[in-house]
Amino acid sequence: MRVDVAVTPDGLDRAAVASSRVLVIDVLRAATCIVTALANGCAGIVPVATPEEARLRLAELPGALVAGERRGEPLEGFDLGNSPLEFTRERIGGRVVIMTTSNGTRALLAARGATAIGVAAFVNLGAAAAWALGGRRDVLLLCSGERGARSLEDHVCAGLLAERLLAGEPGARATPAAEEAVALAGPYRKEVARLAEDSSWARHLASRGRALDVAACLSLDTCSLVPEYRPNVDKVVAARG
Repeated sequence: MRVDVAVTPDGLDRAAVASSRVLVIDVLRAATCIVTALANGCAGIVPVATPEEARLRLAELPGALVAGERRGEPLEGFDLGNSPLEFTRERIGGRVVIMTTSNGTRALLAARGATAIGVAAFVNLGAAAAWALGGRRDVLLLCSGERGARSLEDHVCAGLLAERLLAGEPGARATPAAEEAVALAGPYRKEVARLAEDSSWARHLASRGRALDVAACLSLDTCSLVPEYRPNVDKVVAARG
């Protein structure tokens, strides 16, 4: 089994994607929102590329909710933004949510064609690693990044995942990109909350009054659910146990 890391969705090797299980990472905040939503009874997440597409899909899915952001700010007229604190059972239980975000949904759509596509964040790190190991295939840890640039929190999350995968499968081999991610993640292994200060995006969110979101997203292994994107039904749903 090969463990690889992509720091953004740009320039993905389509052949490598097609032979891999892919874990899409967007710690702040789309992946954390998706994990939270499904844990709270959401019927499924429909990822789309643009706000315009979200509105069009809403017309096709009566009763659905629309959620999303651009540059971290909620979209006008949408039911939900991109805060995991919004995705409560009372608001989204039993409902489909159509979602578009600056980076996370873009990465999910870029992973179409993979053997399987899961969603990972700090909150479900252990469960996501176990999901990836269960496929007995190469694993690509796909960071969403920040508008085409590397995101520190996603890169660290990928490193911690790679470390767990390599420990869980003795025959696994890490690519240089995975080795780099593991080395980067080392100082955060026991204290991911340090990213609240070290991540520029975390600091930006806190400056916009979203420090509670950051704290929720930097919590480790609080959920055992792994979202799985199934392009054949165009939804992200909870992976079957």
